[in-house]
Amino acid sequence: MKIISANLNGIRSAAKKEFFAWMLKQEADYICVQELKAQEADMTAEFLQPLGYHGYFHYAEKKGYSGTGVYSRTPALQHQLGFGNPEFDAEGRYVQCDYADLSVVSVYCPSGSASDERQQAKFRFMDAFYPHLAQLIKSGREVVICGDWNVAHKEIDLKNWKSNQKNSGFLPEERAWMSRILDDLGWCDVYRSLHPDTTGEAYTWWSNRGQAWANNVGWRIDYQIASAGMNAKAKSAYVYKDERFSDHSPLVIEYSD
Repeated sequence: MKIISANLNGIRSAAKKEFFAWMLKQEADYICVQELKAQEADMTAEFLQPLGYHGYFHYAEKKGYSGTGVYSRTPALQHQLGFGNPEFDAEGRYVQCDYADLSVVSVYCPSGSASDERQQAKFRFMDAFYPHLAQLIKSGREVVICGDWNVAHKEIDLKNWKSNQKNSGFLPEERAWMSRILDDLGWCDVYRSLHPDTTGEAYTWWSNRGQAWANNVGWRIDYQIASAGMNAKAKSAYVYKDERFSDHSPLVIEYSD
């Protein structure tokens, strides 16, 4: 079973860069996408159901902003848009699809880099999302949460960690939040389970400023966070960098059935 997580930085932009052509070659079972930057009226047949995939989408109320989706080979038994928080559900940040023995989630956590106001919103999101994660892990279902978490957890998760300790995405409070999700709630960082020491190859996002991509000055902020049972099934994980569809690169993980 193959699961892909990809921040598209605009589904229309990614499509022009041949994201869907690449996606269909992967023969993945589930593809979770973030940052659609589109409303329902913008979604073409290719976006909604590419080559027979079933698509489930949570659009932001604000045009050209946020948005998440899940593509799956088989239809979901049920799906949920939002996690019950009005402020962030209005931003289209959460899709959960339930199948017979697995739940697949696409999440797009807020970035706080634009302003202090957005950082405070990010902290509110963290406070609201944590109890939802606690409830989800207690459900006893196997779950994989794919997405752009906008947090680099540890020093090995970004190139210039020393100079970013006071910047959004690597703040002590954000890193501690991620640690609590893993250590206290029992979620697993699947990539790190397979590659505990990998640095540069693990990065999933690069700033458009300067020569960040060319020099691999990146951050690992895209994750597949899984229940222990799914984590134990993980066989391989890598970040796909041969083509660029976005300022992020897709995270591809294969699990045993």
